[in-house]
Amino acid sequence: MRKIFVILALLLVFFAFSRTLVIKGSNTIFPVAQLWIEELKKMYPDMEITLEGAGSSTGIAALFNGTADIANSSRWLKESEIEKMHNMKKYFVPIIVGYDGIAVVVSKNLGIENISIDTLKDIYTGKIRYWSQVDPNLPKKQIVIYSRNTASGTFETFENKVLNKEKMAPWVRMVESTQFEIESVKNNPYAIAYTGIGYVTEDVKVLKVNGVLPTKRNILEGTYPISRPLYMFVDASNGYLVDDLIKKYVNFAVSKKGQDLVEKAGYVSAYGF
Repeated sequence: MRKIFVILALLLVFFAFSRTLVIKGSNTIFPVAQLWIEELKKMYPDMEITLEGAGSSTGIAALFNGTADIANSSRWLKESEIEKMHNMKKYFVPIIVGYDGIAVVVSKNLGIENISIDTLKDIYTGKIRYWSQVDPNLPKKQIVIYSRNTASGTFETFENKVLNKEKMAPWVRMVESTQFEIESVKNNPYAIAYTGIGYVTEDVKVLKVNGVLPTKRNILEGTYPISRPLYMFVDASNGYLVDDLIKKYVNFAVSKKGQDLVEKAGYVSAYGF
């Protein structure tokens, strides 16, 4: 009888990890999720997880079509997504896993330390083309402007909080990779870009926005004007929230160790311990 129980227990463990947990979505959350997965693999060596970071919209779309178990998102759901969710009789549970400030970055050698939201808007909508229009002490050089593409939650947040739904100028360079933005600003003395704080390196300069830097305290207090929560969405409509693999992943993400890794990745933890 004891052997039977042992065999049943082993079978339960096998079936618990016989499928792969699929996570898709936000490029911003990608480095945090990588750290979580590394630790989970140490805790559960047989746990199989795949991770893709092609943008928040792609993760949410994958949750709709059933090709992802968890959608990472650096933005809230769009009205169209909420309507689609209701029409499909689905319910996506939002889980806040951290906070982020969208950093505005330029070359370390550019003689500017602060930029206003209004000036940032004018640059990205095309009203300002040259750095000398921002500050007469800056060179009369054309601003090379980088943005994440429209599948990105970072783009959505920037569009809402900075552009106020106005369209970007057609010469703004839309890119898929945050790393590419950082490299481009590093290598171009007249470039500007925006990125989650977790991706900022010593190779670029972070500007104050309206006189405020995206520090942990300023993000938590909401004084930094381009701050946002970071989410995981789980489809609870078919009982997926009690799925063993999803539970293990979510519980770890919001645990003290998981939140410490949020900070390690350069973001702000959502829960105090």
